[in-house]
Amino acid sequence: MKTHFFLTGLLLILIGVVTNATAENKAGTFNLSPMVGGYIFEGNQDIKNDATPGLGLGYNIDQTWGLEGMFNFINTDSGEEGALDVYTYRLDALHHFMPDKKFTPYIATGIGGITFDPEEGKKDDDFLANYGLGLKYFINEVVALRVDARHIISFDETYNNFIYTFGFTLLLGGEKKAVPSQDKDNDDDGVLDYLDKCPDTPKEIPVDKTGCPFDNDGDGVLDYLDKCPDTPKEIPVDKTGCPFDNDDDGVLDYLDKCPDTPTEIPVDKTGCPFDNDGDGVFNYLDICPDTPKEAKVDNRGCWVLQGVMFDTGNAEIKSVSNAVIDNIVLILKKNPLLKIEIGGHTDSKGSKNYNKRLSENRAKAVKSYFVSKGIESSRLTAKGFWFSQPAASNDTPEGRALNRRVQLNPMH
Repeated sequence: MKTHFFLTGLLLILIGVVTNATAENKAGTFNLSPMVGGYIFEGNQDIKNDATPGLGLGYNIDQTWGLEGMFNFINTDSGEEGALDVYTYRLDALHHFMPDKKFTPYIATGIGGITFDPEEGKKDDDFLANYGLGLKYFINEVVALRVDARHIISFDETYNNFIYTFGFTLLLGGEKKAVPSQDKDNDDDGVLDYLDKCPDTPKEIPVDKTGCPFDNDGDGVLDYLDKCPDTPKEIPVDKTGCPFDNDDDGVLDYLDKCPDTPTEIPVDKTGCPFDNDGDGVFNYLDICPDTPKEAKVDNRGCWVLQGVMFDTGNAEIKSVSNAVIDNIVLILKKNPLLKIEIGGHTDSKGSKNYNKRLSENRAKAVKSYFVSKGIESSRLTAKGFWFSQPAASNDTPEGRALNRRVQLNPMH
């Protein structure tokens, strides 16, 4: 079997020198392959190794896959029976690697039969299977040199044989590959077809030296398709070349400081909703939209006397709350035309009448404090709203604490 290893090694070396030549293996061709080589029998068959001619007829289903019928004849001698003719006939599937190269290696496998026909004695037919590899070198589109090596396994009595062949393949029919003319410019962009990497550029579109349209902002959308041609580098864009505006507010995402604004909410040039009273709560969330400047508001945008404390069930303001209320006095003095409603609110603990009276008394206590600090009484209205206007749920301690409040509402 030394010949077996030698030829296998030779094929592997040839496969290693594959070049970047033009594709030659064509789909839809019939292949005629005259071959000659040697046939090696397993030693215990007592048959002399000898030369073998062969002929193959195949068809390329596509560039990669082909089918081939192969016939080989061996005229040899058997130690027991004298002169012996051996015939093999196979149907093989071939898988070509890199069919677009001049050197095209392939692997093959198939089934068939082998006939032993001695000069004296009984003819014997066996079933066989085979596998192997080969290499084609395309001289041109019609002729390829070929080398092939196969392991042959016969199954009546299992024998391992080896066949190696050399020859050529004629490719008949199939579609001829168009060779681009070196003086044509089919898209009329000034770059000849054989140099043009973008051969289907629309007419009158400016192109670079490779024949491709420009993409000056480097966003992956060609200039002639780009509706936003000056997008800054590395900004994600849609298929029209424009940056995304995921909240659909008219401000592009990369400029949008408030990228999750609800749909149809008016925004400023930074993409943020308006806050006309400047209290830090956007208009669309602000249920008290006319709070004066410097007023501290809750998350609803309402002016609440945060930190003003009363004894339980009492309307007298604790002295620790004076600093909070004095700050409100300053705001009222800075806005002499501002009139406010002082609203007392409670949680839902206790009866309505009790909470109504308590909320009114606390609102009046705040009003009296304001008046004592020089604010005109005519600018102040005190009302008790008990638990009719909760700021939060009364089902939790935290919610009830938010509902126990004094709220200031500007009056128009």
